[in-house]
Amino acid sequence: MRWEEARIYYPGQWLLVEALKAHSEANKRILDEIAVVNTFTNSQQAMQSYGQLHHQNPEREFYVLHTDRKTLDITERRWLGIRGI
Repeated sequence: MRWEEARIYYPGQWLLVEALKAHSEANKRILDEIAVVNTFTNSQQAMQSYGQLHHQNPEREFYVLHTDRKTLDITERRWLGIRGI
């Protein structure tokens, strides 16, 4: 599913999505294809669910997004140094 479709199917909701196909361009993450993992009415529940899923599956690419956003503007952050487990 593309972001434009998600906005139509889930208006006015917080979504926990997984990037199925994505690429980087000019320090931005472009989500070409997403899967909606779950829907929420508030951001706190969405972030809590994100934290659990990310902890269980750190190799997968999850995002919490609100469908009021017409376009996605996801800035990539580069981490320097050693990351603890």
